[in-house]
This record gives sequence, C-alpha cells and structure tokens, in this order.
Amino acid sequence: MQKWLAKHIPLHSFDRNTKLFITATVIDGVIFSAIQLFYNFFILSRGFDRDFLGVLNSMPSIAALLLGIPLGVLSDKIGRRKAMLIGLFFQTSGMVLTLLAQPKWLLIVGSMIYGAGNTLYMISHAPFMMSVTNRENRALLFSLNYGLQTLSGAAGSFIAGRLPAVIAPALGVAIGSTAVYRAILLMAVFVGAASLVPIFLIKELPKTAQEKPKSNSFTQLVDMFKRPLIWKLATPNLIIGFGAAILIPYMNLFFAYNHHLPEKDIGALFSLSSLIMGIGAVVGPALEKKLGGKIKTIVATQSSSIIFLVLMGFSPLSWLAQIAFLARGVLMNIATPFYSAFAMEQIPPESQGAVNSMLNISWTLGWAVGPMISGIVQQRAGFTPLFIATTIIYSGAIVMTWFFFHNAELKNIKTEGLVEALE
Repeated sequence: MQKWLAKHIPLHSFDRNTKLFITATVIDGVIFSAIQLFYNFFILSRGFDRDFLGVLNSMPSIAALLLGIPLGVLSDKIGRRKAMLIGLFFQTSGMVLTLLAQPKWLLIVGSMIYGAGNTLYMISHAPFMMSVTNRENRALLFSLNYGLQTLSGAAGSFIAGRLPAVIAPALGVAIGSTAVYRAILLMAVFVGAASLVPIFLIKELPKTAQEKPKSNSFTQLVDMFKRPLIWKLATPNLIIGFGAAILIPYMNLFFAYNHHLPEKDIGALFSLSSLIMGIGAVVGPALEKKLGGKIKTIVATQSSSIIFLVLMGFSPLSWLAQIAFLARGVLMNIATPFYSAFAMEQIPPESQGAVNSMLNISWTLGWAVGPMISGIVQQRAGFTPLFIATTIIYSGAIVMTWFFFHNAELKNIKTEGLVEALE
C-alpha cells in the first residue's frame, strides 16, 4: 500500500507552497460539507419557504456572475495569494452575516458577499496550481487537491451530522430548531477561517517573463473573448452547471422528505459520498492514463453517472437510491479536476485568472437561475421533474464535450497549435 501511494501520490514532488495550499483546501472541505448539510434546513427552520430558499441559493452565483470577470482580472493583477486571502475574508464575513441577519434583504446581501468572496478565492485556485506544477504532475495536483477536499468533506459531514444531538441538549432546545442549526454553522464558519493561516504563509512567486502581461489584463480578456476555444470550453460548463444547480443543492431535502432519512443518516450518507469521491479523485490520474486522456476520462465517467442519476431519482427503495447517489457522485465528479486542468492548459499564464473567471461564470450562470427554478418546481411538483431535466441536460453537455474536444488532447501538442486547430 505504501509503495502504491508513493508511486501514484508522490507528495514529495510538491514544494512548500503547494503543501500549504493543500492544507487550506482540506480545512475548506471540512467546513463546506458542514454548511452544505445544514444550510437548507437552517433557512427552512426560520419559516421561509422553498421559493425564498431558491433565491438565497442563487445569490452567490449571481454575485459571481456580476463580479467574476473583474475579480479574475484582479487575481491576475495582485497575485494568487493576496486574491485567495481577500476572498476567504469576504467569504467568511458574508456567511456570518447570512447566519445572523433577520430581514430577508440582509440575508440576500450576506449571500452575495459570500458569493463574491468565494468567487475570488476559487478562481485563483487553478492558476495557482498551474504556476506550481508542470505537465508531468499537473493532473496529479488537480486531482489530489479535489480528492483531499472531498475526503475532508467526508469527515465534516460525519461530524456535523452528529452535532445536533450534542448541541440541542446543551442549548435546551429541540434538535431541529433554528438555534441548533445556527450554532453548528457558526462553528463551521469560524473553524474554516483557519484556512487563512496556510494561505498567508504561502510565498508569492515572482512573475516570470512568460507570465508578465504584454498588455493590460482587460485587453487580454477582450482578446480571449474573441477565441472560439473559450466559448467551446465555457458552453458545456454552463450546461452542466445548470443541470447540477436545479438538483444537487437539494439532495439533503430529497432524502429527508422523499426517503424520510434523519439528519444523522443524511450526514453519514454525505460523509460516505465525500469519502468515495475523494478516493475517486485521488486515483483519477491512474484512470486518466489508462483511458488515454482527460477528455476520454471526462466523457466516460460522466456518461456512466447518468445511469445512477436516473436510478436515484426513480427508485422507490431508499437503500437503492442511496447507493445510486454514491455511485453518481463519484462518477460525475471525478471529471471535475480533469476539465479544469484541460482548460487551463489552453490559456497563457498571464490570462489564466481572467479566463478561469469566465469559466467560473459559465458554471455559475446556471447556478444563478437554477436554484430559483428548482425551489418553485419543488414547491409545486416535487423532485421528479428535476431529475428528468437534469438527466437530459447532463446528457447534452456530455455529447457537446466529446464533439468539441475528442481530438484535442494536449499530449505532445503545443497549446498554440491546439488553439489553432480548434479555432
């Protein structure tokens, strides 16, 4: 086992900056999973309906949509370390405001601040990883980073799922009360602020001659907008994002209301899902080598996930739906780091932050409207139409990805040549 880990996960090949970044990712994974588990329950426990929950879940994506490109340009200008620090600060502040605010409009403001901070933090990830890797270890870092984040999320979901039974008696309230959910979420947010420390300790790398902009970032961004390649990368991302947005944020509600699982069992299910996805992401590079490229891996795994998506949505058996949930999760998400790495390999270093923000915007465009639509549909027709819609949407995006890129693997091809070939 040790030999296998050393061969397939050679952490010694990463420098101090990379290891600090991975540490922050692990902390972030623990906290995000706790928030994901209880946030919907918290909002509904306050007496708000699913329509307003859908609005709130859309706000971070709307913020990303409005500010994504300027924040990407900012990341290119000030450096990845500073961008991640600022992003984490506003991410934390926005979530605290959302948890403590009383009027609806202030909850919306807090959600948008959270979304802006999260956007700046996340769009700096891929360019940072590009800067500290080479072609040989790039897929490893992208997959390892994603895998460890999901593995830490397993721990977060498992622990968080058991906290209500501990906190409720301490507060003298019912397990499903607003006070319990708020206490857990506030704890998660403040623990998550610890990820500022490893990011702060990162030493910003000086820009090489290759990385220094030859013109201003805005000019470069405008030039990127003219490239068909960018739109080809963004379009499947947008479609997948919309399909995910109408369904995935509400899996806790689906299992709670459709299959009557208690919160601790949902936490255990989410924990196991994160564990399996993390393992899948870590072993992903070996799968990519076997299948012969990033795009082949993306299409193969995402296509397989469709079977389990349908099974999850339409099985009357709770245990079968849970198994399908686990299988769908690992197959669909194993592709995420590969698509990110593939996209960044097409972009010159000085524009990676700006272009990554555009890709992030294409994803969040779906999330800006998807949760609101989902909330309305759930309120009136339940989950069945959402599963049907997501199945169709995912299938279309997978076909599009294959059509655009099945001949576009970067192995032994210069980026410039690939761009020309695709354009």
